[in-house]
Amino acid sequence: QVQLVESGGGLVQPGGSLRLSCAASGDDIGNYAMHWYRQAPGKERELVGRISRFGSSTDYSDSVKGRFTISRDNGENMVYLQMNSLKPEDTAMYYCNAERWGQKYWGKGTLVTVSS
Repeated sequence: QVQLVESGGGLVQPGGSLRLSCAASGDDIGNYAMHWYRQAPGKERELVGRISRFGSSTDYSDSVKGRFTISRDNGENMVYLQMNSLKPEDTAMYYCNAERWGQKYWGKGTLVTVSS
């Protein structure tokens, strides 16, 4: 079973950038499609984007398309979320998710706050 730990969150000004990392252990993440989700205060968790097992395809929500990029390094068991042109509405807890055969595994999240 894979374990996931997110890092890289923090406070950033509007228009700034952050890079989130998701470190996996316990299994080879090459076995999993990987996703980033986020949950803003008082809102439901939403999918930010996904990346296929070997990184050949990605997909993003309309709200982040063109600003966020997901990548992965299966050799290092790492997944990344590069976030550019951040907006206050991007403020949320960001979660890494691994999915395989209908099973979902979650990290505990990292908080991103976009504010001046």
